[in-house]
Formats: sequence, C-alpha cells, structure tokens
Amino acid sequence: MNRLRAMEVFVATCEAGSFAAAANRLEMSPQMVARYIADLEAHLQVRLLNRTTRRQNLTEIGRAYFDRCIAVLAEAKAADAIVLETRGQPAGALKVSAPQNFGGQSLMPFVTDFLTDHPLVSIDLDLTDRFVDLIAEGIEVAFRIGEPKVDTSSSLVMRSLNPYRLIACAAPAYLRANGTPQTPADLAEHVCMGYVFWERVMDKQWIFTRDGVAYPVSVGSRLRVNDAGAQLNAALCGFGILLAAEDLIAPSLASGALVPVLPSFDGPSKPMSLLYPADRLRTLKVRRFIDAAVERFA
Repeated sequence: MNRLRAMEVFVATCEAGSFAAAANRLEMSPQMVARYIADLEAHLQVRLLNRTTRRQNLTEIGRAYFDRCIAVLAEAKAADAIVLETRGQPAGALKVSAPQNFGGQSLMPFVTDFLTDHPLVSIDLDLTDRFVDLIAEGIEVAFRIGEPKVDTSSSLVMRSLNPYRLIACAAPAYLRANGTPQTPADLAEHVCMGYVFWERVMDKQWIFTRDGVAYPVSVGSRLRVNDAGAQLNAALCGFGILLAAEDLIAPSLASGALVPVLPSFDGPSKPMSLLYPADRLRTLKVRRFIDAAVERFA
C-alpha cells in the first residue's frame, strides 16, 4: 500500500463527504477509493469512517488521524518543493491566510500577479476574519489587520506593512435626506454601518485625524454585516454612511454613486502586518512571496 497516496485518498474523502465525490476529485473509481480506505483501516486496525449509504462520517480517532494526515501531506509537498527549488524556481503549494475583505479586494491582484510570475507555485488562500493559529493550521504566510498579537517568545516573524486605511462615504441620496456631516462628531447622529468581525462587532469607534489631532466618535447602526460587498450595496441603496477600503469603493467614487464624507479629515487606519513561522523561510516559494508582499504593501 502506498501510504501517502492512501492518506491523500482519505483526506479527499473526508473533505468531499463521500466516496463518489472523492473519486471525482481524484479521477479514480469509487471502488478504488473504498479500497484505499479499507486497506488503510486494515493497516491501522481501527475504523476511521462510519459509513452510511450516502455519506461517511469521521470517527473520533478518524478525526485525529485526519488532522495529522493534513500535516504529513503538507510536509511531503514542502519536501518536494525544496527539491524542485534546486533548479532556481519557486515551486509547490503555498498556504496563505488573510482577512476576508482585504483578501477579496486589495490582496487578490497581488496574488494573481505573483502566480503569473511564478508558474510552478500554487496558492491556497484562506479568507477568514477569525484568529488563525499559523503553527497549528499549517499556514505559511498570514496577513493580519489590527494588532498582530505576537509575543517575543513566539516562533513567528512579523513584518510591518502599510496601515490599512479606510474612507468614509455615502450615497448622495442619503446625504440629501439626512444632511452632510461637517465634523467627525456629527457622525453620532447618522447611520454608520459597522462591520462584524468574526464573533464580535468592530468599528464602534471611528477615529479621524487632521493635523496630528485625533477625533474619535462613537457610531452605531441597526445593520451590521460581515461582508464588505453587502455593506457597499447597502450604502449604494442610501441606507447610511460606509467606512471601507479605497480599493472597494473606488469605482463607486469615480462614478459618483458614492461621495466622500469628511474629506478634510484622514480616515481611520489600522496597523497591517505579515506573519510567518521562522522555519518556513527555508523554502524559496515563501521567501519570494514575502519579498513580493513587502514590496507591494510596505
């Protein structure tokens, strides 16, 4: 039995949810998938999957084995990449994590440019607003907005990037109906859409600056959405004042569908950083990605 191949089939089965779906992904027959799983269970002398007529569910030991298989397969790919990189080209799969809105807007052009420049590299990009444990989840590079929360004893390396700057804007119809704020304090009387970050509401306080002076204001809204595109649509409908990244709202600002609010003030910004495990620098793909990301965003 090819152990690595059996692990690949097992992982694909767990992720796809059935032998048939895994077979389609792996381009083999469902019978062959079932044979790999049976051989693996016979070798380990445990049941990894509880089978029904339509779906397979992991047993408790199967869940633990699945997690270890993910790590083993990732290390095997990294080992292959090291050999390929002796030819002087970055190669292999790169696992990257980024906040959802930043990843979907600002980061995506960079990622596609990087893949175009490095044809032997593939990227698994996980866009999520939850806190990601790089070591436990096998993440090789992570973009983080806000305080990075890396202590001095950590095995993670942090590189500071440009702050993540936000712009306040609204639809002309909203401003005609509700008035145009002249100072940050005026926002307290307006509908200001708040972004829901993982399981907690963020951006309850927006901090504007001008000439080095900070102007914090507490804002609120009856609409809190954890998707920037949905927020944008709400702003275009004239529901309220939106605080968003320039990349997201640039087309709407250019067309006049949205107009800046408080243009004489600098909008809020958050620190942005790049994190990666120190030992990952042994692979050329990671080093090239980090160098390119720092050049683009720092």
